[in-house]
Formats: sequence, structure tokens, C-alpha cells
Amino acid sequence: MEWWILLVIIFGAALFLLGVGMPVAFAFIAVNMLGAFILQGGDRAFHTLTLSMYSSVSTFTLLPVPLFVLMGEILWHSRIGFRAIDVLDKNLGKVPGRLSILTVLSGTVFAALSGSTMANTALLGTMLLPEMDKRGYHRSMSMGPIMASGGLAMIIPPSALAVILATIGKLSIGKILIASVLPGIILAVLYIGYIVIRCRMNPAMAPAYLAARVPILERVVGLLVYIAPLGIIIFLVTGVIVIGVATPTEAAALGCLGSALIAAAYGALTWDVVKKAVTGTVYISVMMLAILVGALGFSQLLAYSGASRGLLEAVTNLPIAPILLIVAMQLIVVVLGCFMEQIAIMMITLPIFIPLVVKLGFDPIWFGVMMLINLDMALLTPPFGLLLFIMKGVAPPGTNMRQIYMAGLPFVVLDLIAIALILVFPELVHGVLDWAYPKGGR
Repeated sequence: MEWWILLVIIFGAALFLLGVGMPVAFAFIAVNMLGAFILQGGDRAFHTLTLSMYSSVSTFTLLPVPLFVLMGEILWHSRIGFRAIDVLDKNLGKVPGRLSILTVLSGTVFAALSGSTMANTALLGTMLLPEMDKRGYHRSMSMGPIMASGGLAMIIPPSALAVILATIGKLSIGKILIASVLPGIILAVLYIGYIVIRCRMNPAMAPAYLAARVPILERVVGLLVYIAPLGIIIFLVTGVIVIGVATPTEAAALGCLGSALIAAAYGALTWDVVKKAVTGTVYISVMMLAILVGALGFSQLLAYSGASRGLLEAVTNLPIAPILLIVAMQLIVVVLGCFMEQIAIMMITLPIFIPLVVKLGFDPIWFGVMMLINLDMALLTPPFGLLLFIMKGVAPPGTNMRQIYMAGLPFVVLDLIAIALILVFPELVHGVLDWAYPKGGR
């Protein structure tokens, strides 16, 4: 059978099962089982597939996933972030769109502490949306920044999805985490720049108000007590990888230890917090790893059938510039992001895209960072962006989905600008990697 027929059958079966509502993990495992039976036949095919599925999640390199999740769950349930927002608010001067900028700054800090976009968005929405609503902020200046900065948790380490992307794409976990830091900061700067410009052009979007004056000593104490310890956690997760004293797994363990000690120091590490954090970690980690089982089996099925090799040869022989193929791949992810969940998109695309990127002579880490931003953007794209529905859950009564869609669209454009910047200036990724891995590690 021709490779392209097999490719259509395999992808068609996966998309059909996802379309009828089957859970992502079960859909891909079902396709893997059917494909193994047809291509290899007999009980031996299932035995081989079972061993492959087991080995895909019994690897040491995946340990950062539950550890990153546990770190974020501890910080979320201990409510440390609520204190941090209050301190940042006291230290923010009189600027246009003050609360919207506070949202982005808080979201960036929390993104460096938790890999959960849902928890990040829910926290920011719960804390800041009522106040912005009371101050008369336009919905696009309140809900938009909350959703956009909540999504930064997918990009800025510690990001469990970055680990999943690296695992599916067979990339270095440490490099993809480090390479994502600067693009995440660029996104935050773009968000703040947009807010300031928009509010200067139309002050009614975010009415100014006189913030209470806070003594300098109180502000300094607040930074030392509630912000500086969070910086220690960020260093334990990212800094130790950069200076080369810890692997991503060891850094994740240090981050968990640091978050638990800081929560205990604040008197917030209660039995209830521990119970909720562990329960949430088990739930999220099992979901991610179950999906990953199907993902790696799916990539092996494509390789065994010859579909991925045939597509690779066909695409590389096309008479167009290689950079246009990179653009086309990113556009495919944009379209899929409107309808599918992030891990499902990675499972479908990465087994094809990463070998193609390498064949074309591009850096797969550079491509992976762009894809992370693209997947983050998918959280805001109608009609099925996950953070759109999280925002609906915390938005004031009477808020409709159209208002939420419109609030997120300007930040979708900013995400596209960030992808374009990294596409045109690969040094934004390579420069960080060259600094972190000076001995030719890139």
C-alpha cells in the first residue's frame, strides 16, 4: 500500500475518534492497536506495542512533569500568589492601564512558579477581575491581559508541556526550557507595550485612579518577604540548569522542595494543602502521561508504516524555499489550535514536523520554541480555546462568550508577532542557548 494512503488512514482514524468525543489518550491508543494489528498482525504485535507503551513513560527524563505540576499545586493551594499580587500592586506607580499591567507582571511571575495555565488564569481572574470591573475597565483591558498572561505558564519554565513537547519530539528538555525564557519575557513586554499604547490612545479603556500611597519601608519589606523567596524558587528551577549544576529532573525536585519550604515558612503548608496538591498532581500527571503513551506509540506507527519517511521525502523535494515550509507548519498548528487540545496537536504534528525540520537544516529547538508560543496562542483562539472557558467561569455574571473572544483577539495578534520575530531573528533563541551552553552544546 502507498505511503500516502496509509498516512491518510492513520490520521483520518485519529481525527475521527477525536471528533466523536473519545478522550485523547484512548483515541491514539486505539489507533495504535489497530495499526499494529493490521501492519504486524497477531498477538506479537500487541505484545510489542505494550512493551513500547510501558517504556515510553518509564523513563527518568519524564520525572520533571509530575514534579513541576506538584510545585505549582503547592504554590496554588497555599495561596502564596495572592500575597505576591498585593506586593506588586503597592510597588507599581501611576501608569496607563495600571491594573492590566499588574496582571501581566503577576502572570509572568506566576508562570515562572507554576506550569499550569489554568491555575494561573484562574488565580489572576479571581484576584484582579473584580477590582478591574469595579474601576470601570473595558473587558478587553481586563479579561484579555488575564488570559494572555495566564497562558505564559506554557512557555516560561517550569512548563510541563515543554517537557512533553521535548519528549515527543526527542529534543533536549533542558535546552527547550532554557530557550523559552527570553521568548516568554518578549511576550510579556509586547503585552505591556500594547496595554500602555492602547490606554494612552483611549484612556476610557482603563480609567485612571489615585492609588493609595505606600511608605517606602513597607514596599521594601513586602518585596523582601513575599517576592524575594519566589525568586529563590525561580533560581532553583531555571538558574541551576543555566549554571550547569543540575539536570531538569534535579531542578524540578529542587523547585518542589523550595516551594514546600517557603509555604511552610509562611505557615501555609497545612495537611489540607498537601492533600489537595498531591491529589491534583496525580490527576494532572496521569492525564498527561496517558496521553504521552499514545503519542509515542503513534509516532512509532507512522515510522513503521513508512508514512513519515514518504512524507519527509515528498516535502523536501518540493521546489519552494525551506523557510516557507517552516511557515506552513506553523500555520497548520494555528488552524489545529482552533479545534484541538495542545497535547493532541503535538502528538499529530511533531512526529512529522521535527524530522522534517532537521532534514531542512533548521534547529529543532528553535522550531520547538515557536511551536510552544503557537500552542499558547491556541488557548485563546475561538471557538475552543481552553482559557476562554476558564475566563467564562470566573467572569462577572452577564459576560458572554463573544466578549471573551474579542478580549483575547488582540493578544492572539501579539503572539503571532512574537512567532514572526523568532522566525526572522533566530538569535532570540540561539543567543540564550549559546550563553547557557557555551561549549557547543547547541
